[in-house]
Amino acid sequence: MSRALLTGNGAAAWGARLAQVDYIPAFPITPQTEIIENLAKWIDTDEMDSRLVTLESEHSMITAAGAAAATGVRVFSATSSQGLLYGMEMLYTVAGWRAPFVLVNVSRGLAAPITLESDHNDILAARDCGFLQIHCTTCQEVLDSTLIAYRLAEHHSVRLPVIVNLDGFYLSFTREPVELPDAEAAAKFVGNYDAENVQFRASAPTSQAVAVLGGTPYSYFRYEIHLAAQQGLKVYDEVATEFAQQFGRKHEAVEAYRCDDADYVFVMLGSFASKAKAAVDQLRDAGWSIGLVRPRLLRPFPAERFYQLLKSKKGAAVIDQNISMGKGGVLHSELASVLYGKPDAPPVLTSFIGGLGGRDISQEELFEMAKVTRDAYEKSETPAPRLLFTQDEMREVHKLQAVAHVERQELEKDHE
Repeated sequence: MSRALLTGNGAAAWGARLAQVDYIPAFPITPQTEIIENLAKWIDTDEMDSRLVTLESEHSMITAAGAAAATGVRVFSATSSQGLLYGMEMLYTVAGWRAPFVLVNVSRGLAAPITLESDHNDILAARDCGFLQIHCTTCQEVLDSTLIAYRLAEHHSVRLPVIVNLDGFYLSFTREPVELPDAEAAAKFVGNYDAENVQFRASAPTSQAVAVLGGTPYSYFRYEIHLAAQQGLKVYDEVATEFAQQFGRKHEAVEAYRCDDADYVFVMLGSFASKAKAAVDQLRDAGWSIGLVRPRLLRPFPAERFYQLLKSKKGAAVIDQNISMGKGGVLHSELASVLYGKPDAPPVLTSFIGGLGGRDISQEELFEMAKVTRDAYEKSETPAPRLLFTQDEMREVHKLQAVAHVERQELEKDHE
């Protein structure tokens, strides 16, 4: 095992390399492109025995990924933001094929307007397609989760593709020390891809499906995918435990940080959860009883884990880096559905929406969220969901921009 300073993109590329993938259909999109560039470089220098093909779009790329996995080869690909949406039709299709492969998504806010910064609306738009989802907070998790994802996808009781998600820019281009597993040990952990009955041979053509199904058999197929996805939670636990035994790093489906004696908890996913950890530590120093609950596995949704971690708490502050237009935060809605009607569920579940388009969530804002949640418990009154960047704040930004513009004009006149 060695250590390297890697970006999140570099860690994703190393995960694919250590998994000894056979085929990489690709289409570049910011901020994902570095993943494909690294893999292409290694293939060109004979450091990696794989085939990389650039397709004309993400739709074609995901089609090729599913088709290749159906022939019995191990497949890796990566995308981001608008690219994930461009291939959305095929996400549903290849999951329906039960073709297991790994797709890395580097989250980026969606148009319009255009942004290059990160939030989670792209990946959460894909939550119902049949792909399982693993969300990462560090570059180390990106590499490790890519290896775990192959075991999860290819397991005989799952046989579904998996998305490994990392935040654009905050992780994709941030360098952190990453432990690189020994190539032989990683290959042994991932194992060989057993295609089982998912295969295609031109020399022996067989019909494995029909073009159109009626409601009854269609319902059966969709239900089978649902049951397979649910099996993913048990399989993930088994694979994560084996990974920890072999490499010393445990990646539980739901991470609990300083939660055992906590009265209040933050709940969030993605790289900003590391900021919430820091806020927990500072609030603990100030006498608060508070912790953090962070899902790594979002599909299948670890409902019972959430309940066990949150029951008997006074309140939970759910922080969403997404917004479902007309409803609010997706994670808040899903968590509310899990806790509703349960004995000892937290009486207060506050909702905060922030970090859209890469906007920072400051420590001061996290402190305020904790205070709002505590106040809500003490008053027995849950406030309405709060958007962290409001119209009033935008007006203040415009005022500052106007002042800066005037000052710049005055400086230019003085220069003349």
